[in-house]
Amino acid sequence: MQTKFEHYATTNLLGGRQSPPRYNGKLQFKSEWESRAFGLALALSKAGYFEWEQFQQALIQTIAEWEEANELDDPSWNYYERWLLALELVVRNSGLIASEEAADRVAEIREGSYACQVKRNDL
Repeated sequence: MQTKFEHYATTNLLGGRQSPPRYNGKLQFKSEWESRAFGLALALSKAGYFEWEQFQQALIQTIAEWEEANELDDPSWNYYERWLLALELVVRNSGLIASEEAADRVAEIREGSYACQVKRNDL
């Protein structure tokens, strides 16, 4: 069951190119790192480290940058690559993590070696 924030965050992205991939109405992740990146963005925003609107604007920006540099039918398109880049931007801008550390964590998320354990009392 989703909290009101999670419901807002996921439904707020419905309907456009910035919308998470879905299959039969459910979020679709091709890799474990994609679901981790998705959950991490929700958890950090919910905990108040950044506003969801900041993340959404960063996601729109990263998608627009990709679209400017690529053909829209380019098979290299990966929604969650843009998601992860947007997350990295807002995390860096929030001062939550140093730039070098952010790059390391992003690489670990992609590799599946990052243990994403966020505890409520740590947030």
